[in-house]
Amino acid sequence: MTESGSASQKGERLAAISTGIVTLHKEYYGKGPVEAKTYAFDDSIVCVLKGGFTSIETTLMNDGKFSEVENLRRSFQRTMSERFTSVVEGAVDREVIVYMSQIHSDPDVALEFFLLDPSGESLAAGHHVLN
Repeated sequence: MTESGSASQKGERLAAISTGIVTLHKEYYGKGPVEAKTYAFDDSIVCVLKGGFTSIETTLMNDGKFSEVENLRRSFQRTMSERFTSVVEGAVDREVIVYMSQIHSDPDVALEFFLLDPSGESLAAGHHVLN
């Protein structure tokens, strides 16, 4: 995603990231977020995912066991790391050097963060998908 790329091209690439991340959530969690926004700036990609906790996770959180859900999600993210980073690398044609994920229960939000290998290209764009 070069600076000379059009806003349309940047939007298409970010849409591919949003769609890819949502698809992975649906396939591997059995449920995906109801809304996803992807932002690019400098060497960073951030996906904001709203909705998406499974019934089991919601039941555990309602019983005060958020840390158990958080630990499970963290473990699963380590397992899924290559799949998530492949979505981003394929869309922006740059290597992901850091991947982090965080969840929040109220409101139901997850963040997927990707730090790209510095290349001197400044990324600045956003994409919003409603499911």
